[in-house]
Amino acid sequence: MASDTISFARGAPSLDIVDVGGLRDAATRAFTNDPGGTTAYGTSIGYVPLRRWIAEQHGVDEAQVLVTNGSMQADAFLFATEVEAGQPVVVEKPTYDRTLLNLRSLGADVRMVSLQTDGIDTAELRALLRSGVRPALAHVIPNFQNPAGYTLSLAKRNELLELAAEYGFAIFEDDPYKHIRFSGEDIPTMHSMDEHDSVVYASSFSKTVCPGIRVGYLVGPAALIAKIAKLATNTYISPNMVAQSIVYEFCVSGAIDGSIQTVKTALAERVATLDAALEQHLPEARYTLPEGGYFMWVDLPEGTDVAALFDAASERGVQFVKGTDFLLEGGENTLRIAYSGVTNDRIDEGVKRLADAYRSLAGSAAAA
Repeated sequence: MASDTISFARGAPSLDIVDVGGLRDAATRAFTNDPGGTTAYGTSIGYVPLRRWIAEQHGVDEAQVLVTNGSMQADAFLFATEVEAGQPVVVEKPTYDRTLLNLRSLGADVRMVSLQTDGIDTAELRALLRSGVRPALAHVIPNFQNPAGYTLSLAKRNELLELAAEYGFAIFEDDPYKHIRFSGEDIPTMHSMDEHDSVVYASSFSKTVCPGIRVGYLVGPAALIAKIAKLATNTYISPNMVAQSIVYEFCVSGAIDGSIQTVKTALAERVATLDAALEQHLPEARYTLPEGGYFMWVDLPEGTDVAALFDAASERGVQFVKGTDFLLEGGENTLRIAYSGVTNDRIDEGVKRLADAYRSLAGSAAAA
């Protein structure tokens, strides 16, 4: 493997677009303004001022919010509370690999529904429901989906809400990327459109503040949040009060707005560079440019062995995630490219290496 590895594998911002100074200042304010609350155990609901701030952002009562150690823990708490072994759960095809692992570890009957460029295939989901399948919930990543980068259209958001009300399942709106939109028009959350308490919403500050802060949250019906809070108490007494206090100070100061704008500007440039590099070096690739977020899904010609490509690319010092990681079956010719952690000046070189790895496989096939 090359010593200067270029990684398109991990969905995290590169250090140059993290507001380190702003976070340092927020930490100072946290320990100055509320040393008791910042350093105490707290309770499982999270740091109370941050909980209140989140509730205000979503226009809900504080009792409907639980602040957690990252949104993955919010996901895990919800699944552990609402999903029983053998119970159907709808997910997108493809979906986040940790979601698949979590649900399968619980023994859920995972039903993957095809993902289109405008979101989950609602016609396919309707047919599944009409066949008699009654899911506990449908897990949907509506904005700049991980791994595909696609966004759920407004029409499909409305249809999902109608299906949830008609068939009595919950929508889990997993939305950590909403604020990282750098093109196109913003679309309301399903949670904000919900009239039947069908939606449980989750988000994270990992993408808007920094990944190491590990602060996420759930918004849902008060009774459900209270139930999950009991599970959280038994799991860790309370989440990380220091991190949550810093996030609170970062948010109320307005620093988060500047941080988001920095990230959006950088990612827009990186997507444009990635698009140009793929067009020049790997024209066989097929993809839809994302309007935000960290990820892009790439289809290579049928017959491409992504597992072999992964190894060949690694030998050339470039990394990605195989599409098969996000699926129960299929996807052998697909991959996910995360452009968030690669600075703009390294993207073209990374794609060159990926293209060289692809050509090496094509050459081997021709020789065989």
